[in-house]
Amino acid sequence: MQDKIINHFINLTKIPHCSQHTDRLFNFLTDFAKERGYQVYSDTIKNILIKKGHSKLALQAHYDMVCMGEAPHIDTYIEEGWLCAKNSSLGADNGIAIAMMMELMEQGVDLEFLFTADEEVGLVGASGIELELEADYMLNLDFEDEGIVCIGCAGGADIIGEKTVAKADAYDYFYKLSVSGLEGGHSGVEIHKNIPNAIKVLAQYLDNREVHIASCSGGERRNSIPTHIDMVVSAKEPLESNHWVEVTPFDTTVDVYDSSDFLNFLREFQQGVYAYNHEFNLPDTSINLAIVNFENSLVTIECSSRGMSDEGLEAITDRNINLFKKYGFKTSIEYKYPAWKPKINNFTSLVYSTIAKEIGESRYEAIHAGLECGLLLSKYPNIEFASIGPTIVSPHSTHERVKIDSIGKTFRVVQNIIKNI
Repeated sequence: MQDKIINHFINLTKIPHCSQHTDRLFNFLTDFAKERGYQVYSDTIKNILIKKGHSKLALQAHYDMVCMGEAPHIDTYIEEGWLCAKNSSLGADNGIAIAMMMELMEQGVDLEFLFTADEEVGLVGASGIELELEADYMLNLDFEDEGIVCIGCAGGADIIGEKTVAKADAYDYFYKLSVSGLEGGHSGVEIHKNIPNAIKVLAQYLDNREVHIASCSGGERRNSIPTHIDMVVSAKEPLESNHWVEVTPFDTTVDVYDSSDFLNFLREFQQGVYAYNHEFNLPDTSINLAIVNFENSLVTIECSSRGMSDEGLEAITDRNINLFKKYGFKTSIEYKYPAWKPKINNFTSLVYSTIAKEIGESRYEAIHAGLECGLLLSKYPNIEFASIGPTIVSPHSTHERVKIDSIGKTFRVVQNIIKNI
C-alpha cells in the first residue's frame, strides 16, 4: 500500500501546483474523483469537497505547495529511507496527504474528502469556504511527525508596511549587495532554530555604513525564512564582501533614495521567538521578517506573526505595527486567522489510541504553525478536529524530505480510524 501512495505522490509532483497556480491540480483531482464514482463539489475559491455515502468522518488536506528552488519542476530521489527532491521543495506538505486520499478513493471508501485551496499563502481556502459537510469528525492530514496527535495550533496575521521615500543625492560608490543560498525554513515550526534571515544579515552588514538605496528585493514567501536578498546602493565609503554578503561594483548610475527609516526598521526588527510556551514546549509568539521590496520611491515590507492564543497574536501584531509606525510606515493586516486552542475530546482520544496500537506510542502536541483546523472549527463548530501526518523535515525549503516508512504507518492509522468511526 505504501508503494501505491508513493506512486500517487510522484504523479502529483508532475502537476504544477504552486500556491495561486493550482488550476491543473484542481482539474486533476476533480476528474480523478468523478472517474471513481464520487460526488464532487467546489466553491468560488476552488475548495473541493469529494464524497460518497454518508460518512461521519472527513479527511482534509490543502492542495497547494510552497515552491522553492527549481519547483514546480520536481525531481525526486530516495536517500537512506527518505524521499527527497533535487534542488527544490518536495511538496510532501501536503502532497503525501493528497496521495493517501487518492488511494482511499481507489478503494472506493465511503468518506468525505476536503481539499482546501491556497493554504500556504494565508489559509485562503479555509477562510472563505462555502461547502456543506455532513461529517461529525475531521482528520486534518497536515501534521509532520508520525506518532503525534496535534490538538492545537498558532493563529497568525501578516503585517504589510508601505512608505514612500524621497530622492537623495548619490554618493561616490555604487554596488550590488547580495545574500544568497541560506538554509531557509518554515517560519512557524522552525522559527526557534535561529536560522539566518537573509534580510537581517544584510541589514546588520550595513550597520554603521552610510548608503542610499536604489533598489532592493528580498525573501520568497511570507511563511518562509528568507534565503536571499539583492540590493543596489550608493555608498559613501568603499564596501567589501564578507562571509555572508557578496559585494559587486555596479557601473550604471541610478536614482537613489533616502533609506534611513527603512534600514533603521530592519535593524530594530526582532526576528524570531518573542515568548515561549512551556506547557507544550514550543514558541508562544513569534514573527518572521519575510519580504522586502524597494522600487523607485515605494518601500514595502511584509512580516508574518504567530501566537498560540488569540491574545498573544494580538499583542505581537500590535507591537510590530507600532514599530512600523515609528518609522513612518502605513500598515495593513492580511490573512489573519484564529489560534486553535488545544483540547482533548472523544475524537482526539480515538486518534491517540489508534496511533498507539499501530505505532507503539503516541502523544498529544500543539504546533507553532497555521493549520487550517482553527479556521475550519470557526466555520464548522459542531465538528471535532484532530491532525496527524507522516514525518516531514524542513518543509518550505529545498531540504524538504519525507520519511518513507512513516507514510505506510500513517496510512494504516488512517485506515483504522475509518474502521473505528
